[in-house]
Amino acid sequence: MLKNTHLWMPAYLRDACLRRRTSWRDRPLDVYMAVCDHFEPEWGRPDKSTSRDRVHRWSASYPQLFDRFRDHDGRPPQHSFFFPADEYAPEYLDQLAELVAAGYGDVDVHLHHDNDSPDGLRNTLASFRDTLAERHGLLRRDPATGHVTYGFIHGNWALCNSRPDGRWCGVNEEIPILLETGCYADFTMPSAPSNTQTRTINRIYYASNRPGRTKSHDDGTPARAGQSPPRDSLLMIQGPLVLDWRNRKHGLLPRIENGDLTGKNPPTGSRLENWVRACVAVEGRPDRVFVKLHTHGCKDGNLEMWLGPKAQHFHEALASESHRNPNFRFHYVTAREMTQAVHQIETERNSFAERKQDFAASQTA
Repeated sequence: MLKNTHLWMPAYLRDACLRRRTSWRDRPLDVYMAVCDHFEPEWGRPDKSTSRDRVHRWSASYPQLFDRFRDHDGRPPQHSFFFPADEYAPEYLDQLAELVAAGYGDVDVHLHHDNDSPDGLRNTLASFRDTLAERHGLLRRDPATGHVTYGFIHGNWALCNSRPDGRWCGVNEEIPILLETGCYADFTMPSAPSNTQTRTINRIYYASNRPGRTKSHDDGTPARAGQSPPRDSLLMIQGPLVLDWRNRKHGLLPRIENGDLTGKNPPTGSRLENWVRACVAVEGRPDRVFVKLHTHGCKDGNLEMWLGPKAQHFHEALASESHRNPNFRFHYVTAREMTQAVHQIETERNSFAERKQDFAASQTA
C-alpha cells in the first residue's frame, strides 16, 4: 500500500470517473500555472557564502534563461519565491526584489516553526510581513483595506498543527492568525505522502478554524463561480494529487504525482498530462484549470535542474503543445495572480453559475 494513501484515496476514487470522462484536448482550456518555491537558501546548513551564491545564481540566471519563453498573454515564466522567515537575511531578499521588479516572479511567506504559541506565531508573521514590505518593497496591499497581504506555505507541511506527533507547528488555530495578519491564500497542499495530507484533494476551497481541533483545513467550502467566499475562511489553493500509472514502482504500483519538481523528477510534458487531468478548478468553470506546482529551488540537484536545460525543455514543450492545439492556452502566473484569477471567476457577471440560473429561469417562464 502506498504510504498514507488512506488519508486521500477515498476522495481520489470519488473523482476517478470525472477524470476518465475529461479529455482536455477536445475542448477550449485555459491553464493557469504557478510554481510555488519553498525557497530556502540555507537548506542543508551551508556556510553563508554558499547560501548567497545560491540566491545570486537565481537572480542572475533566471532572466537570461527564461525571457525567451512566452505564454498566451506574452509573459515570461513566473516564479513565486516563498521565503522562510526563519532564514531571513537582507542580502537574500534584496536580490530577489530585483528579480521581482524585473517582472519574473514574486515573493511570499514561508515558515518553519516548532512548539510555537498563538502569540509567537502572530508576532513572527506580522514582523516578517512588515520587513518584506517596508525594508524590501515586496508584497502588496489590499486595495480595499490598505493592509499588506501575503501568500503562505507552512514548512514541513504541518499547517494547523496537522502532524500526529504535534511537531513542526504547535498552533491549532493558524487559520484565524493567518487571516488576521493578511494572508490572502495558503499554498501548502498537497503534502502526500506525508501524514499531514488532507482528505480534500485537487480542490480550491475555503477552510475555517475548528476550535480545539488540529488540521482545520482538512475540508471546507468549495470556491464556486458566481458565489462570494464564506466569511472568516482562508482560501486554500491545492496542487495536483493523482496516481501516475505511467510511472510505476517495480513496474507494478503507480507512483504518486504530487506536483513536486525536483532534479530527479523535473517538469515534463508527460507530467503536464497528470496535472491537467487532476482538474483543480473553481466549481462551475472546468474550462479554467489551476496547476499549482511546488519545489525546493535551493536544494542541491533541484537548483541545477531549474537553472539548466531540463526546465527549459519543459517550457519548450508547453509552447509546442500550444502550437499543436489551439484549444490549449497556458498562462504563467504568480501565486498572487492565481488567487486573483480565482476571485475573478467568483465575481464575474457572466459566470457559469449565473448562466445556468438564467437558463433554468427561461425554462419556467
